[in-house]
Amino acid sequence: MSGFNLLHLITKSQPVALRPCSLPSGARRTKKTWPVSFSQEELKERLTPMQYHVTQERGTESAFTGTFTHHKEEGTYACVVCGASLFSSSTKFDSGSGWPSFFDLMQEESVALSNDFSYGMHRVETTCSQCGAHLGHLFDDGPKPSGKRYCINSASLAFRPKDAARQPAAEGGSVGSSAEGDKSEF
Repeated sequence: MSGFNLLHLITKSQPVALRPCSLPSGARRTKKTWPVSFSQEELKERLTPMQYHVTQERGTESAFTGTFTHHKEEGTYACVVCGASLFSSSTKFDSGSGWPSFFDLMQEESVALSNDFSYGMHRVETTCSQCGAHLGHLFDDGPKPSGKRYCINSASLAFRPKDAARQPAAEGGSVGSSAEGDKSEF
């Protein structure tokens, strides 16, 4: 029986009162409220289709297909959209999930968290706190000491090797490589 037919049966037999629930709405800030913003035209030109889909449309890449899933080089993982430093390679671990996973942030304020109720479940969405780019999700099944697992799409990340990690990408430094090719430039 379809959801409509079931709802019709319920509402025919008894009135249904709609009331607000106590759960957070899952609404998040619009792109206009982030400290750094880019036009959609610029992002479509600068990012690959997968990078755009993940960061701007809250998409996800298929498990085990991302550039940084098995990446082991030392350095810094940054936001592919704005270049903000997000994760250190020293906090990266193999979670077996098929996406790059980190147990801690470079700085507490580098990632914004919001509730995500898509697909009929509750998850905690992670976004870049500077530009609002969708990164992935946060789970509480990571290793000690934090117990956190930041499950991040490779397409939302760029990588700066250890030697280049001192120079911020947003201030003219180049990011060593980005997921899905080297299309994005800051």
